[in-house]
Amino acid sequence: MQDETTLEDALALMRDLRARCEWDAAQTHASLRPYLLEEAHELDDALRAGADPQVREELADVLLQVLFHSIIAEERGAFTAHGVAGALVTKMRARHPHLYGGGVRGSWEHMKAARRASIVDGLPVGLPALHRAHRLQDRAAGVGFDWPDVEGPSQKVDEELAEVREQLRENPVTTGPGGVPVLDERHLALEEELGDLLFACVNMCRKAGVHASLALDRANEKFARRFQAMERMAEARGQRMAELGLERLDAMWDEAKASEGPSTR
Repeated sequence: MQDETTLEDALALMRDLRARCEWDAAQTHASLRPYLLEEAHELDDALRAGADPQVREELADVLLQVLFHSIIAEERGAFTAHGVAGALVTKMRARHPHLYGGGVRGSWEHMKAARRASIVDGLPVGLPALHRAHRLQDRAAGVGFDWPDVEGPSQKVDEELAEVREQLRENPVTTGPGGVPVLDERHLALEEELGDLLFACVNMCRKAGVHASLALDRANEKFARRFQAMERMAEARGQRMAELGLERLDAMWDEAKASEGPSTR
């Protein structure tokens, strides 16, 4: 029965809830913004886990947000849910001119660049920094500002890393109580150089066909998994990690890494 449910059924349900449920009736575009962001992150977690039932449920939650906003807009006389679907069809046909309309296959970024006044037009301010860097680089590539292959950005990473090292040699990091770095003009200069290095790394990822945010996600998960293995080792041995020192912790790290096998290194 669940598989026979249509989007029209879902729309009818949302209209009914807006009419008969106090909470649903009270919602606005603004009040729903936090839920949309939360549901998107929960869907991302489900996709990362690869659990189909969870992915289905989280997709339903995201769809709820899409339909909710569409119904609110419908009530305001702005547009309808069918108008949203129409916008999707129009956009996807435009993105595939070689399939719809007898056009020539081309880069979507090239097509979009012709309609933009600036590289930042329509780019959400709240995008995570790694994703924003990737999109800025994609957009620059759309007007031809790009290396032909991964060798250029690879060399740029080397260049930016050398500048970071030079900055550290000329202005060594000073620390205050507890080993916390002192924030001064030298720190800001180093921050700028490190930012350039990160931006270059994102570009190298992009040219290699890897999204930097996904690569960093995997690195984060790997680090957390291995560090948790170290914590379990220390607990089993009756040790406190904070008292072991760097040399013994390094040895435990190597032990945790070796226990995973070569496929996870």
